[in-house]
Amino acid sequence: MTVRVPAKINLCLGVGRVRADGFHPLATVYQAVDLHDELRISSREDGELAVAVHTELDLPEGSQVPDGDDNIAVRAAKLLRKRLGDETLGADIAIRKLIPVAGGMAGGSADAAAALVGCNELWGGGLGRADLEPLAAELGSDVPFLLHGGNAIGGGRGETVSPVLARGSYHWVFATAPEGLSTAAVYAEFDRITPDAPEEPEVPDALLNALRAGDAHALGQALSNDLTDASLSLRPELADTLEVGLEAGALGAIISGSGPTTAFLAASDQHALDLAMALASTGAAADVLQSRGPVSGARLV
Repeated sequence: MTVRVPAKINLCLGVGRVRADGFHPLATVYQAVDLHDELRISSREDGELAVAVHTELDLPEGSQVPDGDDNIAVRAAKLLRKRLGDETLGADIAIRKLIPVAGGMAGGSADAAAALVGCNELWGGGLGRADLEPLAAELGSDVPFLLHGGNAIGGGRGETVSPVLARGSYHWVFATAPEGLSTAAVYAEFDRITPDAPEEPEVPDALLNALRAGDAHALGQALSNDLTDASLSLRPELADTLEVGLEAGALGAIISGSGPTTAFLAASDQHALDLAMALASTGAAADVLQSRGPVSGARLV
């Protein structure tokens, strides 16, 4: 059983004041892009859940993909097994990672979504995507979106997902960083430097209008991320990477999620190639990747 699952970017990320439960209210627009992880899942007769991870990307300094019970794909399989009411179900999960690790593109959440889809099929669970959504939300804020992919508005802490009217396909260039960035650290820095954050952030109308029109130039101007100042406070060098992309003609530039991956919108495949070459030539990034979106979410292949 093989499942392919995409990365995500946040075209906008509005962040509100931290709630009593420790979470931040979010208003975001997700887009799934065609950087994929693949999970190959096979059954075991002994009821064990095991994971093996292979990545073809250099891991950022200080980052690693958890194994064993700490891996989110194993946690997803355990949660599904509990939902199905059969603790004897087992699986070997082999993960081939192409989504940047600790890069703000939801690589771990993607693997969780893929594990839910793949194990449900492998074990004959018979659950639809709507049935898997509550399990996905329990695993993490980005996981429900990655069950579906495409474009969507996210609310709550990101786990409440609804489709958004959108047209067109978009060309992206991603610059990864040599060192990862802790999501928890970025949110803590956000709290420190943004004491006047709103209680309920909103998605900008300009961004929704750009998606409805399929207007890449307007979308580039509407990209936004409330975590930018916090990410730059912790990693000031990311400002230089953003500037390189903009000087090379990107339609828009943004830190992806909590970072440290930076995303640049291009007008075409050729424009994306030119941007990628400009970013690579400066040495500002550990790696430069080209991609397109939107694409579908976790799916069997």
